[in-house]
Amino acid sequence: MELDFDDIELIGTVDVIIPTYKPGEKFVKLIDHLHRQTIRPKNIFVINTEEDLYDLDVTDRYDDVKLTHITKAEFDHGGTRNMGASMSNADFLLFMTDDAVPKNSRLIEELLKAFYDEKVAASYARQLGDRKANYLEYYTRCFNYPKESRLKTKDDIDELGIKTFFCSNVCAMYRKSAYDEAGGFVLKAIFNEDMMMAATLIEMGYGIYYAADARVVHWHNYSAIQQFHRNFDVAVSQQMFSGSLTEVKSESEGIRLVKTTLKHLIKRAKIHLIPKFIVQSGFKYMGYKLGSNYKKMPKWLIKKLSLNPSFWDEN
Repeated sequence: MELDFDDIELIGTVDVIIPTYKPGEKFVKLIDHLHRQTIRPKNIFVINTEEDLYDLDVTDRYDDVKLTHITKAEFDHGGTRNMGASMSNADFLLFMTDDAVPKNSRLIEELLKAFYDEKVAASYARQLGDRKANYLEYYTRCFNYPKESRLKTKDDIDELGIKTFFCSNVCAMYRKSAYDEAGGFVLKAIFNEDMMMAATLIEMGYGIYYAADARVVHWHNYSAIQQFHRNFDVAVSQQMFSGSLTEVKSESEGIRLVKTTLKHLIKRAKIHLIPKFIVQSGFKYMGYKLGSNYKKMPKWLIKKLSLNPSFWDEN
């Protein structure tokens, strides 16, 4: 879907909200890159977890950066982002993580384009990996974030399945009025607060736009065990959320990723990566299946399997 635009600065104001925890060099780059955008944010709200672990001066260099410290006990994937949103009176809210770096100066501009369509409630960016640092992660990013932009609505559920609700707060912009109408992010979310919001917005009749021309560099180098814990929490978050997100099976998308990746590795003569990929995929699948059945488990075991054991202290 092509979205033409003219005088994009007239569409409205943008505030950026960034939760941080032990931020490092990538966060410094992120703040600097946000100040080089063709469309500048009005404010950048940084919600940092644990003041003692924050030793950067980048937030002192810019008057538009507002830094707030919270404790680890106060952090919540949904609630902390809602806190940042409550500080804003902008027309659009751009949520980012502290390790996502804009690829160029047009990130905000490209995300804003989608909102010329009044039924669009959110747009999210394409994430780029590093093929030299971690080729498997690089290809996974290519699979999940293709080169083509797309608008997703209720009408796409039969075709796209779980991908209909895919939206990542690594870099996602929301229309403030739609965000408010949805009631903000789900509180006490162990993970996936972005997909839960996307599902709610789609159920309300809005669309989610994948803006492939809005690009950020973002990737991880997770071990198989970390992938296990992460996918356990992904499944838990889906089980905790009521609505269309839980009614659409996601296993088929995982199987498609495995098949596509294996074919790609063979085609590109990267067969040596196949054993590592199979092990990672197996751990992901085990984590997801166990997380899907967490309600049958004792809490001590859940805390062992979860990436966020502290989440379960009050749940």
